[in-house]
Amino acid sequence: MSRIDFFIVDVFTIGRKYTGNQLAVYLGDPPTVLMQQLAKEINFSEITFVTSNRPENGGYNVRIFMPEVEVPFAGHPVLGTAFVIRRELIGTEVERLNLNLAAGQIPVSFADDGVIWMRQNQPSFGQRFEPTDLARILNVEEEDIDDRFPIQEVSTGLPFVLVPMASLDAVKRSQVNLDRLRALLGPHDAIAPAIFCAEALAGENDIHVRVLDDVYGAPEDPATGSAGGCIAAYSVQYGYWGGDRVKLRAEQGYQIGRPSLLYLEAQRSATGIDIRVGGRVELVAQGQLAADD
Repeated sequence: MSRIDFFIVDVFTIGRKYTGNQLAVYLGDPPTVLMQQLAKEINFSEITFVTSNRPENGGYNVRIFMPEVEVPFAGHPVLGTAFVIRRELIGTEVERLNLNLAAGQIPVSFADDGVIWMRQNQPSFGQRFEPTDLARILNVEEEDIDDRFPIQEVSTGLPFVLVPMASLDAVKRSQVNLDRLRALLGPHDAIAPAIFCAEALAGENDIHVRVLDDVYGAPEDPATGSAGGCIAAYSVQYGYWGGDRVKLRAEQGYQIGRPSLLYLEAQRSATGIDIRVGGRVELVAQGQLAADD
């Protein structure tokens, strides 16, 4: 019987444990079927496996699993996994490292103030949707959706349907009808609606975000770096904040008792829209998994 070290961390915290988004990081390369079983057993929004103890092709190989499916990219798993790699595999406070994901190589850097940053892939802007359809899915009125901006599928590796809302109250009242969501997104790649508004519960924050139940039936996410990167890119693309550059403090998770803070940066460049997403990570627990050989 072999043993695999694992770590539980909170990502995008507000500076203390038991906030942000939970992540389990496994240092090992068990069979794929076991990876998926562990994702369902732990039942966090995602878990990761660092399948190389040393860099290969300039980065550490990482796989990401939701309880029902493997995904090519996700935000909080990148930061939490990088935190564990630096602490456990490298053992020194390096300033940067790379993760090799199915979606491509993602650079991660460590700031002196404790914030960990990832540079996300260039965004893609896909299908647009009608306010009527999303109002029915979110159980709100059409006027609760901000019609100055499009409802659109956006991806930096994992696609979401971005829905700008007219008020904080509308964001708080939203509840997903899963049957309607699955019917709408069946032909598309997006897995969940990411709703947001330019109001916040905390005065120092700029934007309030919720990433609601996804098409696989996973509940609302406490903090979603991949969606945050999409929102930052969308804000630049459509001038949501009135310019070609944004630096935002995004709050998320308050409705489910896991307050989170994400730092979002994006700016238009010669190559498209450059995106950085940052947050803080706290170690919660560590142990060993006894795996059958």
